Amino acid sequence: MSGADAKDGKAAGAAIEFRNVVKRFLRTDQREESFLAVDRLSFEVAPGEMVAVLGRTGCGKSTMFNLLTGLIEPTEGTVRVLGHDPFREFNWFRGKMAVVFQNDRLMPWRTAVENVELGIELAGMDAEERRKIALGWLDRLGLKGHEHDYPPALSGGMRQRVSLARAFAVNPVILLCDEPFSALDELTGQRLREEYTQLVEENGKTSIFVTHSINEALQLGERILVFHRPAQIALEAKVAGGDRDAIRARVLAAMNLREAEAEAEEKAL
Repeated sequence: MSGADAKDGKAAGAAIEFRNVVKRFLRTDQREESFLAVDRLSFEVAPGEMVAVLGRTGCGKSTMFNLLTGLIEPTEGTVRVLGHDPFREFNWFRGKMAVVFQNDRLMPWRTAVENVELGIELAGMDAEERRKIALGWLDRLGLKGHEHDYPPALSGGMRQRVSLARAFAVNPVILLCDEPFSALDELTGQRLREEYTQLVEENGKTSIFVTHSINEALQLGERILVFHRPAQIALEAKVAGGDRDAIRARVLAAMNLREAEAEAEEKAL
């Protein structure tokens, strides 16, 4: 955990809280009308919980993600993360939240270890300490020997390992993932999902994982939230200790997909 303030926020209750959140966007072609992306969305995430957010394209997952990270402000309702408003108190969250995207977003002019150092470098950590932390995370994620390689010399899976190392290096309270493994081949993605789960559990992080894949949601979420458009919760399912086949059937029903359609959609990702 990063700092006393983060501890206080975590101790106060839910790590993440949405209360009757509405988000409307003004249409560019018709200024008097708006597009409803999120409609009275309410949910909580407990400290240390792993939640997967699942839904089809256009259901509002990305808008929820942007509200959570403080990139946009809700039209109505409240968003609280560690007891704070992520939009109005954006700077407070430095080092307390880390994001892993579908694209690794590495800087091609920096080596693997220099990319991992970026967050803690911006936080003002001295060079010797941040190099030690960065090397430790690269080693833990299986990249020993590639510390000084530049991103173009790394495979897609290796670049996402660097991205994960960068996120964990800042020791955030909350990890937010926006489909980081969807562009990888199945075997590489499976290994990284297993490693991600282990690292989150071992380090006591709170995790929100956004995905299109039912199988990925079942693997990475202790709880699954299925979104319908505009972003509303169509189903909330507890995974831990449950019958996964039964949960999958419920998720399919909530997403209004037949089994064959779901498999085709996941293969297309």
